[in-house]
Order: sequence, then C-alpha cells, then structure tokens
Amino acid sequence: MSNKDASSTGRPLSPHLQVYRWQLTMGLSILHRITGMGLAFGAIAVTWWLLAAWTGEDAFNHFHAIAGSLIGKLFLFGWVWAFTFHFLNGIRHLVWDSGRWLQLKAAYASGWTVFFASFILAAAIICAAMGA
Repeated sequence: MSNKDASSTGRPLSPHLQVYRWQLTMGLSILHRITGMGLAFGAIAVTWWLLAAWTGEDAFNHFHAIAGSLIGKLFLFGWVWAFTFHFLNGIRHLVWDSGRWLQLKAAYASGWTVFFASFILAAAIICAAMGA
C-alpha cells in the first residue's frame, strides 16, 4: 500500500460529473434515480388520498379540489410518467443483466425508445383514466 496522497500525484480523489462528457446512458441513469424518488413522493400523495377518503367527506373534497386543479393534474401526469419511465427503464436494465443490448448502438436505441415510449404510455394511461 502506498503512502502517497492524491495531491502529490496531481490526480483528483474522485472524478465527478464535470470530468465526463454527457451521454444518453448517463442521463437516463440519473433520470432513473430521480424518477424513483418521484415515485416515493407520489406514494405520499396516494397515502394522503386514502387517508382523506377514510377521514370523511370534507377531507376528501379538499383533496379532490387540489388534485383536480391544474397543478394537481400536472403532478398526476408527472407521477404517471415517472412510473412508466422507471418501469420501462427497469426492464431495459433487466435485459442488460442478461447480457443483451450492451453494444453502444443498441444501448442508445433502447434508451431513446424507453424515453419516448414512457411519454406515450403515460399519455395513454392518463387518457384511459380520464375516459377519453
């Protein structure tokens, strides 16, 4: 084991994001983590909805007024999109775990497919839920 510290070698201890050139796979990996956190916040909203339904009509009407507003609808679409993206990207990672789609061209193709398909699937889910 060497006693040299990183400052004497002139190398950074740990490279960070500004060292690397951004790539699609890097962005989708970060987005996968962010959507995972978004799903946790959405679970809090679902818990609020269930508690409002259990508590009584006034609490449920208050929740319904917020959820029915423009902000509430945008939050709902964002949560559904986060779910569809996280789900599809999770399937993509499972395929990678099997040793397939690891070539650069296939990784980019599956990445763009997951990104755009998540918006299409989220819109379809919202349309189906709204009865359109």
